[in-house]
Amino acid sequence: MSSPPSVAAVPPRPATRREWWGLAVLVLPTLLLALDMTVLHLAAPHLSADLRPSSSELLWILDIYGFMIAGFLVTMGTLGDRIGRRRLLLAGAFAFGVASVLAALSTSAAMLIATRALLGIAGATLMPSTLSLIRNMFHVERERTVAITVWMTGFIVGSAIGPLVGGALLEYFPWGSVFLLGVPVMLVLLVAGPLLLPEFRDDAAGPLDLPSALLCVGMLLAVIFGIKSVARDGVTLQALAAIVLGLAVGVLFVRRQRRLAQPMFDLGLFANRGFSVSVVAMLLTILALSGTWLMVFQYLQGVLGLSPLDAGIVMLPPALLQVAASMWVPRLARGYPPERLVSAGLLLALPGFVAMMLVGGPASVWLLVGGTSLLGIGVMPMMILGTDLVVGAAPPTKTGAAAATSETATELGMALGIAIIGSVGAAVYRGHMLAELPEGLPPELAASAVDTLGGALGAAELLPGEAGAALLHAAREAFSAALHVNSVIGAAIMLATALIAALFLRRAAGAAGPAPRDGM
Repeated sequence: MSSPPSVAAVPPRPATRREWWGLAVLVLPTLLLALDMTVLHLAAPHLSADLRPSSSELLWILDIYGFMIAGFLVTMGTLGDRIGRRRLLLAGAFAFGVASVLAALSTSAAMLIATRALLGIAGATLMPSTLSLIRNMFHVERERTVAITVWMTGFIVGSAIGPLVGGALLEYFPWGSVFLLGVPVMLVLLVAGPLLLPEFRDDAAGPLDLPSALLCVGMLLAVIFGIKSVARDGVTLQALAAIVLGLAVGVLFVRRQRRLAQPMFDLGLFANRGFSVSVVAMLLTILALSGTWLMVFQYLQGVLGLSPLDAGIVMLPPALLQVAASMWVPRLARGYPPERLVSAGLLLALPGFVAMMLVGGPASVWLLVGGTSLLGIGVMPMMILGTDLVVGAAPPTKTGAAAATSETATELGMALGIAIIGSVGAAVYRGHMLAELPEGLPPELAASAVDTLGGALGAAELLPGEAGAALLHAAREAFSAALHVNSVIGAAIMLATALIAALFLRRAAGAAGPAPRDGM
């Protein structure tokens, strides 16, 4: 009597036209979230003139969105595994559209902070839902890599067109217009989603464990609040207390997950080396990148004197090159193992950091364009293949949690980069300014100039000719020095990450065995 055919021998089903059209729908919220993170910084002067927020309120307006996204990602990812990823995506899209309208109509700084917080919570439902749906829609590995590449390209395009779209809107419309961008996108998602996107959930999972959810959110919010406080105000007792509190809550969260028969978050995911190494490598890559990358627009506007729109135009070629490079990653992945492709890409990013170290003088624009191009191209294999490894390593019933972990790693990496590397750069800037500050400045102007580049530019406008020019020269030199130091630190972290990827991803791939390459 012959044995029945093995289920494992059945090849995975290739995606149909419906899945590829569904992917186009899933790219929309991804593009919007990336765009939404960039346009508000351009609108800050306009809303400040209208709402007149205090300096603390303005910081919360700018920070609360990403803060809430990072805090709620894991909880929303596991919630999607339980109630259905499409259902969570559509509910989040509706909430995001409503919150966008409320943000555009805000009449006070407090109202805008509250609506931005709602936008962040709604945004936290979108990211893990889109990525986990991709994992369940595309079963052939090559097709899934292509799908994740397209999904990741949405981030790049959104970040690239953010300054252009924001600058154009602010040229002709009030600052609230930047929030209304989300409304038509979410309407398309609400109409097309039920038609093109299938529903997936973990039928074996129990109800969401509310204490675990509260512990998870509290842990992430406390840690990220502390990190952001360090980036903004330096090391303070309040910031350290928040980080310690978050870590303590995290210990309670882990202990609870280990005791529960059906944990909210399956810690066993980290037993898969491909999953854990990819998460760590993605965090380190974003950490290395963010401390330098986020200074580029400040340099273009504050040091080189470009307008926001001109700065966006200057940075468009690197973004386009990054998009083109991302399209090549799936093709290269067919012929090269992931650890080689990822580590080679990270090594390619190192000359980008070198270009940043050389910025200064009339060639600065070209060095910035070349440097950011190499950085953007170099990190694409890590971001695409790392994300693919993270969601591919998880069982289909746990992809919401896996996708949320991937997104949390990138958010945490950015927060750490701003806090740690950004704090070093701020210290370098202050040290140079204290040494080169022109004599005879009023104390309040001197304090403002030493604090930030923006403060120095504002102070220089209030001073007479030679004094203002001297202060401006000192501030530009100090900021250039800070960029150089941050680039050195970023290069060291990127080199270490390339070595981690080369050594441990190879072992992870060997332990997992060869993956199927059927399909495309």
